[in-house]
Amino acid sequence: MFTAFHPTVARLTYRALLGRRRALVLGILPALLVLISVAVRLLADGDPQSSTDVLGRFALAAMVPIIGVIAGTGAIGPEIDDGSVMYLLAKPVKRRTVLFTKLVVAIAVTMVFSAVPTLVAALILVGTTDGIAVAYTVAALVASVAYASLFLMLGTITRHAVVVGLVYTLIWETLLGSYVPGARSLSVQQWALAVGADLAEGKLITSEVGTVTGAVLLTVVTVVAAWYGARRLRSLTPATEE
Repeated sequence: MFTAFHPTVARLTYRALLGRRRALVLGILPALLVLISVAVRLLADGDPQSSTDVLGRFALAAMVPIIGVIAGTGAIGPEIDDGSVMYLLAKPVKRRTVLFTKLVVAIAVTMVFSAVPTLVAALILVGTTDGIAVAYTVAALVASVAYASLFLMLGTITRHAVVVGLVYTLIWETLLGSYVPGARSLSVQQWALAVGADLAEGKLITSEVGTVTGAVLLTVVTVVAAWYGARRLRSLTPATEE
């Protein structure tokens, strides 16, 4: 479905996402995570349970999806809202190429602002003990891909994508996905944890689903969201490409 990457579209998208104000917003939660990690390390002295609580309930359940909302919706939503996307789509660039390029940028930004701080926080909290840092970093990386795709698609559907995305993140992923057993199995964070859990020793990291199931569900959500986002993007203008 996606066959090309367009450097000009990528450059414009990076500029839109990493402008002064948006970059500041993107950096708030990672900075807070690192500060919390330092405080927990000083107060709990590397207690594994306290560390996994910070990494699981704050980093993976809250920070990663919120950054995914900002990066995913910001990669396409503002252009649709102000109509400037029509100028882009009028160029001789295939719609699926535009969507794919924006998705790659959104994924990259989400990874940098979520997986990297997660790794730093984990190293502060537990160092390399029991593979916890690697497990949560991998979980943040794979979750970044799914969230970016999901929220990029959302940006093609509604002008209120940020609000809808934040409501989904705070209610489903952060609350229900962390505490309600039935909802946990339908949570991106749990699927990502399933992928990362195998890299950790012991039973400190658990998930409601198995590793294979988590990986399959993450792949399905990513591909379907990207496909539908491209379809929505094509519907914005008359199809003129081959």
